[in-house]
Amino acid sequence: MDHTAPTPRTDTRSRVQKVALELFAEQGYEKTSLREIAERLGVTKAALYYHFKSKEDIVHSFTDDYFTELDALVDWARKQSRGDETRHEVLDRYVGIVLAGNEVFRFLEQNRASVQAMEAGKERFARFRDRLDALVDILAGPEASLRDRVRATTAVLSVGATCMFFLQQVDDQDKLRAIVLEMAADLIS
Repeated sequence: MDHTAPTPRTDTRSRVQKVALELFAEQGYEKTSLREIAERLGVTKAALYYHFKSKEDIVHSFTDDYFTELDALVDWARKQSRGDETRHEVLDRYVGIVLAGNEVFRFLEQNRASVQAMEAGKERFARFRDRLDALVDILAGPEASLRDRVRATTAVLSVGATCMFFLQQVDDQDKLRAIVLEMAADLIS
């Protein structure tokens, strides 16, 4: 009798996301089918459908996970006292989120047309904008001047762009993280 526990749903979900990203990178989003994803996973297409009904659902799961992490960061930050230490920690955690999601961001950038053509593509930009505004409020303060809000926005946006641009060019991700964090902190101080 086999006493091993079944694979938790989140593990399967993560495996599907990882395999889908690999195939999307190898073949492109449009040329990858759910059947190929299922085959690479070693499961039936029906088993894959249990977690995701379409490739679009897989792509949405990437952004949903990212938004969940941002929401957790914003919730945490709102419970902290305002100050330089909190702002620095928010930036540090945000850099970590961006670096961890680098493959997803690269996919989204490389498949921008396909992603924007998806039904909920425009709505997802609005969802990001809401979170960007929340981070700016935390970093600059809700009553900050336009100049300070622009500086905080530049810090947040530059983290994503810089990490995406340099991550494939560096051997030491920790060194890149430290430099990006230093530059972002300089922008908001």
